[in-house]
Amino acid sequence: MNKAMEEKIGSLIEPLIRERGLELVNVEYIKEGAHWYLRIYIDKDGGVDMDDCSGVSHAVSDMLDQKNPIPQAYMLEVSSPGLERPLKKEADFIRFQGRLVTVHTISSFQGYKEFSGNLVGLINDEIVLEYEEKRVAIPRTLTKKTHLALDF
Repeated sequence: MNKAMEEKIGSLIEPLIRERGLELVNVEYIKEGAHWYLRIYIDKDGGVDMDDCSGVSHAVSDMLDQKNPIPQAYMLEVSSPGLERPLKKEADFIRFQGRLVTVHTISSFQGYKEFSGNLVGLINDEIVLEYEEKRVAIPRTLTKKTHLALDF
């Protein structure tokens, strides 16, 4: 149910965010303890600042108050995706080719549940990574989360 709600909210707010020159990176609608949280992650070239987050927060809050797609009380949070930005859209896999990423799988794949390597790309719906001069192609349907990784 949360995925459907996240997609619904994402489609409602994405045009609002785009008209501000920003990118909607991710929407999370999750329950933590007794509280529901709606987390919206935005980005732009050069990164977002507090004014970007505040402006989106007010605009999204007003829109959601009008449309009322969420039946229960929730806390709205708007922020940058951070240094370990998630990769969700096909465009993300093109934009971040060559960068170090980590892929977490739902279940064991080739004996592992976590892979880190340089992103080759998204090929035939598989996330292709290169590490130690080897390539691994992880079916996207098996992935739980893919994100940029910090390279020390």
